Amino acid sequence: MTSVPPSPFGRMVPRRARSGVIEALNDTRVVLINGARQCGKSTLVVQVGNDRGGEWRTLDEAATREAARFDPTSFVHANNLLVIDEIQRDPDLLLSIKETVDSDPRPDRFLLTGSARVLGLKRLPDALPGRMETIELWPLSQGEIDALPDRFSDAVFEAGPDMRHQSTEHRSGYVERHVRGGFPDAVARTRRRRSAFLDNYMSDLINRDVIQLSETQRGHEMRSLIRLVAARSGQLLVPGTLAGLLRLPQSTVTRYLALLEEVFLIKRIPAWSRSPSARAVSTTKVAVVDSGIAANLLDQDTRTLNRGGGALGGLLEGFVAMEIARQLSWSTTRAEMSHYRTKDGVEVDIVLENRRGQVVAIDVKASATMRGDDFRGIDHLAARLGEDLLVGIVLYMGERSLSFGPKKRALPIASLWESGVQ
Repeated sequence: MTSVPPSPFGRMVPRRARSGVIEALNDTRVVLINGARQCGKSTLVVQVGNDRGGEWRTLDEAATREAARFDPTSFVHANNLLVIDEIQRDPDLLLSIKETVDSDPRPDRFLLTGSARVLGLKRLPDALPGRMETIELWPLSQGEIDALPDRFSDAVFEAGPDMRHQSTEHRSGYVERHVRGGFPDAVARTRRRRSAFLDNYMSDLINRDVIQLSETQRGHEMRSLIRLVAARSGQLLVPGTLAGLLRLPQSTVTRYLALLEEVFLIKRIPAWSRSPSARAVSTTKVAVVDSGIAANLLDQDTRTLNRGGGALGGLLEGFVAMEIARQLSWSTTRAEMSHYRTKDGVEVDIVLENRRGQVVAIDVKASATMRGDDFRGIDHLAARLGEDLLVGIVLYMGERSLSFGPKKRALPIASLWESGVQ
């Protein structure tokens, strides 16, 4: 097929998503891996494709794109698994794939990658309902980087109020993890060289993907918007406010935000709601998918973030939210992530709810000390949920797990990636 791209680490980092990809190929005709550029999609599909004797084609190459557009039927013909990299470059090709798998419905036919949310593209001719499974691949998680369990989202629903964890991680370690982010090339570099990589990454993303998808040349507006969004990591996302600051129509800002989500730069976290409530706020929150990008956009490094206060609180909440989002893409527990906030400003940073209606409420604190008042938001949500609240957790920078009541625990932030399941 093709050679596996060399790892910037000098070693191959096992991806949690790999087992899910293999399972999907075993019973599904088309498998799509969606994720940000340079997060490791190509490496993963080369590994899986080589193991299955597949053929490789990438639409990042101009000649390959031309061949696909000239004769799409022949392009998608293959005797074995066909891997097509960057399918968003020619989404019309999905029509030929659909025709192929309809005439021969065996599983393990196509393995696709995309650096934009392919099913959300306006040019998408026809999705593949019942024929395609989509798996999202994020930048490296902390557990993948350090070969740690990475099973908090499973462990907390299994243990509930009995969740315990001890960690030796400390503030400077959390800040360093945040600043380095999860892109393989960024993690492997020195701090100074990491900034150069992240600057170039953002420039390429805007010029190559965002402008192409939006069919606009207003890259300067997009750059300004991205910085404003990064500064609001972990906060409510109000397009009208951003439009006023940028002096742009709200409809334009709303469209730009959708584009940033399509290329996996930001993630919107919906408001939790079980039933209509006059006190609940329905506005989404936002997190930058990679914490290293968020810090770099705001010119924050380990020195500035270790000073305390300032930007760390919101950035840390976004960092935690995205670590959990990564885990939810491979965990056995099927849960949805949201946030809770009332019109009076009472809030819970992260709400996880499984399909049985059990809820884990999580707040994030950029401090190594705890007080009972840190559970104020969780207590408010608990009054609404009753027995459906499995446990309320404050993730903090301390080293020990602490009990603040029957269903209230403080846990080290590192429990996110250091926790496993029994």
